Amino acid sequence: MAIKTRITDMLGIERPIVQGGMMWVGRAELASAVSNAGGLGLLTALTQPTPDDLRREIDRCRSMTDKPFGVNLTILPSVSPPPYAEYRKAIIESGIKIVETAGHKPQEHVEEFKSHGIKVLHKCTAVRHALSAERMGVDAISIDGFECAGHPGEDDIPGLILIPAAADKVKIPMIASGGFGDGRGLVAALALGAEGINMGTRFCATVEAPIHDNVKQFLVSNDERSTNLIFRKFRNTGRVAKSSVSDQVMEISSREGAVFEDIRPLVSGAKGRQALETGDLDAGLVWAGQVQGLIRDIPTCQQLLDRIIDEAEAIIRGRLSSFVQP
Repeated sequence: MAIKTRITDMLGIERPIVQGGMMWVGRAELASAVSNAGGLGLLTALTQPTPDDLRREIDRCRSMTDKPFGVNLTILPSVSPPPYAEYRKAIIESGIKIVETAGHKPQEHVEEFKSHGIKVLHKCTAVRHALSAERMGVDAISIDGFECAGHPGEDDIPGLILIPAAADKVKIPMIASGGFGDGRGLVAALALGAEGINMGTRFCATVEAPIHDNVKQFLVSNDERSTNLIFRKFRNTGRVAKSSVSDQVMEISSREGAVFEDIRPLVSGAKGRQALETGDLDAGLVWAGQVQGLIRDIPTCQQLLDRIIDEAEAIIRGRLSSFVQP
């Protein structure tokens, strides 16, 4: 039995499972492994220092898989933003056919990608944002519940409510994101109205994830309570793994009169990269979601996707069907 949805048809993939576009993690090693296992791997554009580096990373990924893969482009408000238009041009000229967008005012990027026949998935944390993206012309929505790693928005709506609330209003295909890591989650997402799942933290704890084994073991040893919600005071909430660094960020932020500059040295992307690459968990933030409570091993991407699909099929054919009496 295969699980086929509008998402598998649209993206040309075998399994309705998408790898999140994670900073410093979305490299060719992981993206190609996910795609080879039947899902959709994503390179993270801004992990690459320049647009030319992104071109080279796309070529490297192509040398590692002949299956569909995409690129994540996250647009963040900044005083000195990266050259988004040049990254966009590199994506288009490299022949990429699937892009995941996220972040602030993506319209010009969406329009340009669409004009080149590229399928655009847009990540949202609220129904109103999903509807806005649908009107903008994106092909699919990735709806991100409060359980997720990264930035869950400021509404605090968990997936059990957010996914069906979005499904009631959004007409284009939808991918459920935030808290997914096994076959039970895939079945639940399909039942709630999504047509696939997006996993970030779970893919960090795989053999092919290009991060230090200390970090992978850290994710395995953590549980569902092992996160901190940072930046709440500044209305830019981020969910990260609970660690000495994120505990310190929380403590400093709680002080009366605290401003972002007080924590800036602790939360820099360069220090987060150092933690991921060296395994020094005291070096910087490790972004991770509540799904840590469901991560108990470090499989290959092939083993993980095989297991998720096998679990999902067993639940659909077995446990769920047993509840329906003639």
